[in-house]
Order: sequence, then C-alpha cells, then structure tokens
Amino acid sequence: MLPRDLYEIVHVVGIALVMVAFGGIALHAAEGGTRRGPRAHHTLLDIYDSGLFLILLNNFNMLTQIKAASGGIAGFPGWLWAKLAVWTVLGAIMMLPYRKPGSPVPVLVATPLLAGLATYFALYKPF
Repeated sequence: MLPRDLYEIVHVVGIALVMVAFGGIALHAAEGGTRRGPRAHHTLLDIYDSGLFLILLNNFNMLTQIKAASGGIAGFPGWLWAKLAVWTVLGAIMMLPYRKPGSPVPVLVATPLLAGLATYFALYKPF
C-alpha cells in the first residue's frame, strides 16, 4: 500500500484538474461555445473526467487507510455523505453554462465555494 501523503497529493491534482476544466468550460460557454463545439470542449471534458477519476480513486484509498468505511457504504460517516453530495452538485452544474447562457459567472463563483465546503467537511468532519 502506498503512503497516505501520495494519495493526498494525487487527490489534490485531481481537484486541480476538475477546477481547470470548470473554468475552461465556463469561459468556453461565455464566449458562445456549445457542447458540440470544437476539440477544445472535448479536451476540457477529458481533463474533467481524468480529475474526477483521480479524486474518486484516491478518496476511497484514503478512506480505507483511515478506516472510515469499515462497515461498507452503510458505515460511511455523515461528513463523507455531505462531501459526496457537494461533489455531485459540482458534477451536475458543469453543463449549466451551456444550458443557461447567463450562468458562467455564477458557476465560476460557486465552484470554489463548493470545493471549499467539501474541504471543510473532509478536514473538520463536523458530523
């Protein structure tokens, strides 16, 4: 098993990839781009998918090391469910800039706030 620090570094790299993709997609949509647009949009989706994969993979590896999921999915603590809910919202709002033309700026504001909320849940485990 690899050291926890390595998992955390890869987890943060995944988060950075997702945030870069969010910014690129919001900018692309603000400039009038569409989902069926140029290769740049598909590259951003590939970056987003890679980031999410790294986040999820390393998240579950870290959970096994801190034994937070010892009872399976039913044993997940409340803070983990809250963090998963935040990341689900982040995943859902990714296509919002294309569906609602005036939404790129709110998405750019909401994205780091939601990421900060997920970080708060992970660090302080309030419930």
